[in-house]
Amino acid sequence: MHSPDEIRTLRRIRVAAAERRLRDPEAPVITPAEREIEQRLREGHPWFDGPIPMIPVAQLYARDVPLPASPPGVDLLQVLWCPCDHEEFAHPRTALFWRSSASVTDVLEAPPEPPVIQFDWYLPEPCLLAPEQITEYPSPLELSKELQQQLGDVNLWETAGFAWDSTGALDPQEFYFRNLCHAPGWKTGGWTRWGLTDPTPRPCHECGTETTPLLTIASSEWDAGSKSWMPDEERTNPTPLLLGTPRSNFTLLDIAGAYSLQLHVCPASPEHPHIELVQ
Repeated sequence: MHSPDEIRTLRRIRVAAAERRLRDPEAPVITPAEREIEQRLREGHPWFDGPIPMIPVAQLYARDVPLPASPPGVDLLQVLWCPCDHEEFAHPRTALFWRSSASVTDVLEAPPEPPVIQFDWYLPEPCLLAPEQITEYPSPLELSKELQQQLGDVNLWETAGFAWDSTGALDPQEFYFRNLCHAPGWKTGGWTRWGLTDPTPRPCHECGTETTPLLTIASSEWDAGSKSWMPDEERTNPTPLLLGTPRSNFTLLDIAGAYSLQLHVCPASPEHPHIELVQ
């Protein structure tokens, strides 16, 4: 386990190495001074026995992005998590705070940080949002058998004017999966990305109402199979690589090995406990 400052030091070393190799491919991956720091920090810290502050993960304003099922008079959602796995979950436990931004008067300049974090990839790298409204469609697993069969009908695609075979997809179903359904990356609302499991009901534990997706916390904004979701600016001016991290992972988070953590809330009452789903 490392402290937040130690994790930031390790990240600075990796960024420096990436930039050095970008300028000169023959440059050393790591310098003697960097190696000394890494070896010192590799020892880590023992498990911390006691309460620790939660870590801010996202702060979203209704003026910027839709906040599904938000309470009346609320225009701000703050998401925090505990930076450690818990026995029943192999991911951080999250907490939601619905607020009115007008009522927030005392803002801490330096919020408390946990003394240790279980894994380096549970500390979000600060990022600014550039929200974009998009249209996505349900996972094929959520479609009826009839619709699934229609997705595989090449004639229907050609009649609709889609040249699915020019995208690198092997068949129409793959084209639909890559380019049209459940967009990758961080998002509010939208459809659930199934795959680790088949679609299952997600009733509210409090009242039994079927919950709806609120926020997806993603390990990356796109992957090799979903490059069509890649922003145009990233195609022309790519972000420098951080060694060992996909270029699409701006927050440097990793959910259960490159998956996503989706938070579902009760539309009847967002005050009811939310549901966490890894897919």
